[in-house]
Amino acid sequence: MNEESVKVLLVNTNQMKPPVVPVALDYLAYALKRGHFGVELLDLCFAADVASAIDHFLAQNSVSAIAVTLRNTDDCHFGGQEFFIPRFKEIIDRLKAKTSAPLVLGGAGFSVMPEAILEYCGLDLGIWGEGEYSLPLLLRRIVAGEDYHQVPGLVYRVGKSFSRNRPRYLKLEDMPSPERSTVDNRRYYEEGGTGAIETKRGCAQSCIYCADPLGKGRRVRCRSPQSVADEIAALLEMGVEHFHLCDSEFNLPPAHARDICVEIIKRGLGNKVRWYAYCSPGPFDEELAVLFQKAGCAGVDFGADSGTDFMLRTLGRNFTVEDLARTAQICHRHGLVFMYDLLLGGPGETRESLRATIGTMKRLSPSRMGASIGVRVFPGTKLASLVRKQGSIAKNPNLQGVVNENENFFAPIFYLSSALGADAAQYLASLIAEDERFFSGFADAGNRDYNYNQNTVLVEAIKKGYRGAFWDILRRLSEGK
Repeated sequence: MNEESVKVLLVNTNQMKPPVVPVALDYLAYALKRGHFGVELLDLCFAADVASAIDHFLAQNSVSAIAVTLRNTDDCHFGGQEFFIPRFKEIIDRLKAKTSAPLVLGGAGFSVMPEAILEYCGLDLGIWGEGEYSLPLLLRRIVAGEDYHQVPGLVYRVGKSFSRNRPRYLKLEDMPSPERSTVDNRRYYEEGGTGAIETKRGCAQSCIYCADPLGKGRRVRCRSPQSVADEIAALLEMGVEHFHLCDSEFNLPPAHARDICVEIIKRGLGNKVRWYAYCSPGPFDEELAVLFQKAGCAGVDFGADSGTDFMLRTLGRNFTVEDLARTAQICHRHGLVFMYDLLLGGPGETRESLRATIGTMKRLSPSRMGASIGVRVFPGTKLASLVRKQGSIAKNPNLQGVVNENENFFAPIFYLSSALGADAAQYLASLIAEDERFFSGFADAGNRDYNYNQNTVLVEAIKKGYRGAFWDILRRLSEGK
């Protein structure tokens, strides 16, 4: 088989606005090109009419296979609860109607519940987890007419059910810096306000709600600092000066975060770029704060979750309120802009713990605080196991959302402790009151609404030239900066 004659179409289905750069597709395209496949991208993010965009592309191009990514199953937001998979199926149905090329599903959202999504979409093949190794191997075997059922990470139909192979995780330290040439990163920067880079994959933390380890694994695998710096330099050449580090928690392990910063500084990139990161509130020390700033860090979003030790333990976090206070002091001391993200309403949450959390946050005074109430329950997580032990999904007083005929948590279900009462959101709003430092998902939140799905405030701000992490753009808007 001449692999260069095998043309693979990558389809980005994410239509959230502001647009979020599909960095994983850029990485996947690079792997396919290195494997000598032809690669095309159909980016539906910018399509005014999705059906017409699909029809036009397939009328003009012949492809050997189609790989379709699903980044999010829903907006994961209690106040919004928009379910993306039905729209995803419409895209799949249109592709099936217009081509006989085999369709393979993948992406972070798909990897959370691959069998359920394949069944719903009426398809037979998907790759859960990383696709850089498995997708080229699968395509080679399909095109060659060889058996492909042992491909790592493959999910495939067997009769009326599905079989799932164990994934093969990449050794990221051996990977060269990916060529970021398939996705229009400049356009995403201009319309989405930021670029994106991944410095590691996998998460060894034990948070009961998080679906990240389901697709990326529980062992942390780090890229070399040199590779990361090379990618930053490449994005700079494209005119992308602000970017987000997509790692679950950039400062874990701390030594890798330090090495990345040192390499950025050594290359002289720290005064040319502005970057943001998700981080754990602990461990975070003075040295890291200094290095972050010298390397060009513009802001840090810490996954604080709660302001009480009881709820932190319940949610599976391995830091304490004392750690939150220490990290806040460090950030204040060094003038580092930072946000504490809260995940409220989980198992055991009461009005007392909610009041204590908001009080703690006001006392620690981060630059901004995100107050999300209601915890999305994803299959395969410890939270899902806990909910199952509580009996019937439909009769569970702690669950909100699509609770009927949804035993596998396919459609959005949120855990919201019944101890908070029927007016939990209103009670939280009363605790926050007029404190402008809080973002929330309330219907009247205006530019304090940090549901980033179809957020017109952010879209308009980016049109006016604002750049950076969405939460920081909202912060600067509220401060008139």
